[in-house]
Amino acid sequence: MTDLYAVFGNPIVQSKSPYIHGEFAKQTSQDISYQAIESPVDQFESTLRTFITQGAKGANVTAPFKEQAYALCDELSELAKLAGAVNTLSFTSKGKIIGDNTDGVGLVNDLQMQFGALDSKRILLVGAGGAARGCILPLLQSHIGKLVICNRTYNKAQQLATLFHDYGHVCAEDINTLNDEFDIVINSTSAGLSGELAPLPEAIIGPNTMCYDMSYGKNITIFNQWAQSVGAKHTVNGLGMLVGQAAKSFSIWRGVMPDPQMIMSTIRQQMS
Repeated sequence: MTDLYAVFGNPIVQSKSPYIHGEFAKQTSQDISYQAIESPVDQFESTLRTFITQGAKGANVTAPFKEQAYALCDELSELAKLAGAVNTLSFTSKGKIIGDNTDGVGLVNDLQMQFGALDSKRILLVGAGGAARGCILPLLQSHIGKLVICNRTYNKAQQLATLFHDYGHVCAEDINTLNDEFDIVINSTSAGLSGELAPLPEAIIGPNTMCYDMSYGKNITIFNQWAQSVGAKHTVNGLGMLVGQAAKSFSIWRGVMPDPQMIMSTIRQQMS
């Protein structure tokens, strides 16, 4: 019998998740159906529960529903609790909803794939929203040297640094007073999607700095354009993070880890 899965979002028509999970299913010989469901913004819970009554086994959740999904869960992983949001739901036969967050694992795996080991690296995380929060614990667990969080609103960065203080070397800095080069700069903000760029000082980019934008699209992102213009060594978009978090979700549901690299080149070709 085919097991049902879906991704919920609004909008969702652009989602690559049905293709990605379909390819993972072929790769691992799993019998699943995976669809994209656009829920009305004010009807997420009822839309999700209708899907569950159809016998669904799990779901992914994307913007703007990750916090709402978190609130509906009966059980949460440690990562999900700290992230304050979930992107992966599993539905048990007893009617429980279990939440996890695989975004950070997807990010770290792609960073290691693109840039090598993260041991002792000084990393700047730009932004203090849900995307940043979901990635901090996996970053701290990957043996980095130091994580600095900056944000247009300093207080938000400070709150995140305090929340994760016990998990590793993390601090907040005012975006206006940053003057050191970093090994890796990660942009977690979605400002670039609206043509904006956080007011970052050029001093954070050195000749060996590598930059990663969690956003992705057909064209180079505004953040990566800026990073290249001020001399970054290497820039990468978040497509690998998307595929990596999907692979982790798939492994939670199916008990087998697919190989994300097998479909990366195909997706890059589709987007170009």
